[in-house]
Amino acid sequence: MRVHIGTDHAAFELKEYLVEHLRADGHDVVDHGAAAYDANDDYPVYIIPTAEAVIAEADQGVLGIVLGGSGNGEQIAANKVKGVRAVLADRPELAQLGREHNNANCLALGGRFVTPEEGLEIARVFLATEFTGEQRHARRLQLIADYEDHGSIEA
Repeated sequence: MRVHIGTDHAAFELKEYLVEHLRADGHDVVDHGAAAYDANDDYPVYIIPTAEAVIAEADQGVLGIVLGGSGNGEQIAANKVKGVRAVLADRPELAQLGREHNNANCLALGGRFVTPEEGLEIARVFLATEFTGEQRHARRLQLIADYEDHGSIEA
């Protein structure tokens, strides 16, 4: 599977660890940076292009992983890209539910809150889990898409 990944300085080491191990797992990992640790960088510079790449290749079933200190800002930035459904997870169960129920296409991780090993486990679960496609979940996602497209929802 192709995986787009991006981070700022706060999770640079976690990104490097994930890239190495996900590639070893056989994934085609596209690294959107940061390319080096720089405490003055700004996460939207890396996160938004990562999220845009996920959407540009959505028909190919690609997924994304965005990383930062907490993962909160990165999740918010990724979710500004139309069509991105980024979920923040600090344990595998949240990543699994994000895929199964929300058809999440982007995982946000906080490098200050998970170890590299935990982050890898969460990422592996995220990448291995499929959307259930259950009608109730699809209906809810359609309401979100309708709001994105039209600025309103009808229940």
